[in-house]
Amino acid sequence: MSEQLAGTLARRRLGVVHLFFFVVAASAPLTVLGGGVTTTFAVTGSKGVPLSFLVLAVILGIFAVGYAAMSRHVANAGAFYSYIAQGIGRPAGVGGSFVALTAYNAIQVGLYGLFGFIFADFMSTKFDITQKWWVWALMAWVLIGILGMLRVDLNATVLAVLLILEIIATAVFDIVGLGNPAGGSISMAGWDFGNLFAGGVGAVFALGIAAFTGFESGAIYSEEVKDPRHTVARATFLAVLFTGLFYAISAWAMTVAVGPDNVQQAATEAGPGVVFGTLAEHTNGTIADIAVVLFFTSVFAALLSFHNGVARYLFALGRERVLPQFLGRTSRRTMAPIAGSLTQTVIAIIVLVGFIAAGKDPLLDLFTWLSGVSAVGVVLLMASTSAAVVGYFRVRRGDESLWQGTVAPVAATILLGALLITLVVNFNSLLAPTNPSYLRYLLPGLIGAAALIGIIWGAVLKSSRPEVYEGIGRTVGQPLTADESGKSDSDYVPVH
Repeated sequence: MSEQLAGTLARRRLGVVHLFFFVVAASAPLTVLGGGVTTTFAVTGSKGVPLSFLVLAVILGIFAVGYAAMSRHVANAGAFYSYIAQGIGRPAGVGGSFVALTAYNAIQVGLYGLFGFIFADFMSTKFDITQKWWVWALMAWVLIGILGMLRVDLNATVLAVLLILEIIATAVFDIVGLGNPAGGSISMAGWDFGNLFAGGVGAVFALGIAAFTGFESGAIYSEEVKDPRHTVARATFLAVLFTGLFYAISAWAMTVAVGPDNVQQAATEAGPGVVFGTLAEHTNGTIADIAVVLFFTSVFAALLSFHNGVARYLFALGRERVLPQFLGRTSRRTMAPIAGSLTQTVIAIIVLVGFIAAGKDPLLDLFTWLSGVSAVGVVLLMASTSAAVVGYFRVRRGDESLWQGTVAPVAATILLGALLITLVVNFNSLLAPTNPSYLRYLLPGLIGAAALIGIIWGAVLKSSRPEVYEGIGRTVGQPLTADESGKSDSDYVPVH
C-alpha cells in the first residue's frame, strides 16, 4: 500500500513567510473587499466602516500578544484547544475544540456557496456556460480534497501565488478608487469616529470581525514551523497589521470611489459589482475580468486554508484519543493529516448536499448562515484563549513580561467578550430579511451547544478514560508525569 500512515505531522517545513500566506489567505483580502465590505455597507449604511477595521485590528493585536506568548510554550496542532486545556482546564479545552471544529467547518463549507455563486455567474456571463451553482461548488470540493492530502509546503506555494495576485488586484482597486473620487475630492468621512458610532456600530463590528476570521490560525501549524518559539508570533503580528491596514484602506477607497452618501445604495444594488464596476469604468474590461477571476480564486484560497485548519484540529484530537484514534493518522509520504483531511471533505459534502437538496440559496442561506456561526465561534475561542493565557502564566513562570502574560490577555478577554456580546445581540444583521427570525437564536446557539457538548465529553473522559483525559492538550513531545497514569508519550500516538 503506497499511502502508509504515521502519527506525526511534517516537521520544520514552514517559515514565517509560508505561515503568513496561510494566515492571510484564510482571511482572503479580495473576498473581504468584494463580499464582506460591500455587505457591511449595504446592511449598516455606516460611513465609518474603514475606521472599524483599524479599531478591530487594535483589539486583535492586543489578543495576539498573549496568544503569541503562549505559542512559544505550547506546540500542538489543536491550537485553541490545547491553549484552553492548559490554561483553564481539560473539560474547557475539549469544549473549545468542539467550538473550533464547528466554527471552522462552518466557514469552510459556507464558502462553497460563495464560490459556486460567483463562478456560475462568471461562466454564464463570459462563456455562456450555464450550470447550477452547486456544480461548480462540487468541482471546487474535489480539488480542495486533493490538495488537502498533499504536502503542506506545496499548499503554501499554491496559497502564496493566489494571495499575491489578489493583493495586486485589490491594490489596483484602491489606487483607482482613490485616484477617481466621486465629486472630484477625496472624502475623509471613513475616518470619522462620529460616523462609526452614529448608529449600527454593533452590526459593523459583527461583520468586521468575521472579515478577520483566519488570522488566528497560525498556531494550528505550530508543530510544522521551523521555529515554534518565534514563527507563529511573527506571522500572527504581521497578519494583523497587514490585514487591518489593507481592509481599512480598501473600504475607504470604496467610499471615495462612489461617494460616502451613495455607498450603501451602490453596495445594496451591485454587491461585489461595486469593485469590478469601478475597475471597468476607470481602467478597462480586461482588468475587471481578471479581478473577477481573482475574486473566486481568493475564495478558493480561503477554502483550502480552512480545510487545512480543520484537518489539523481533527488530527490533534484523534492523536490524543479525544475523538476516534484513526483521525490522528498522517500520510507517511506527505506527512499531511490525511485522516483529518478526508473527514473534513466528507463533512463538507454532507452539509452541501443537505443545502442543495433543500433548495437553499448559496449566498443568502449557505454562505451567510454559516459565516455568522463561524464568527460567533471564533470570537468565543479568542476570548477563552485570552483568559487561558492568564491562567497558564499564573502557574508557569517563563520569561514573558507582565504585559505579555497578564495585562494584554486580560484586556483582550474583556474586549473580545464585549465583541462576542455585540455579535450575538446583532446576529440578525447578518441575516437576509427573508430568513426566518428564529435563526438569530438558533445559529449562534449551535456554538453554545458545541461548547456544552465538548465540556460534558471532557467530564466523561475524566471518569471513564482517565489516561486519555490526562493527555488532553499536551504540548507535542512533552512527557507525562508519574501522576498522569504512568503513560508514555507513545501511548497517545496511534499504533499502526
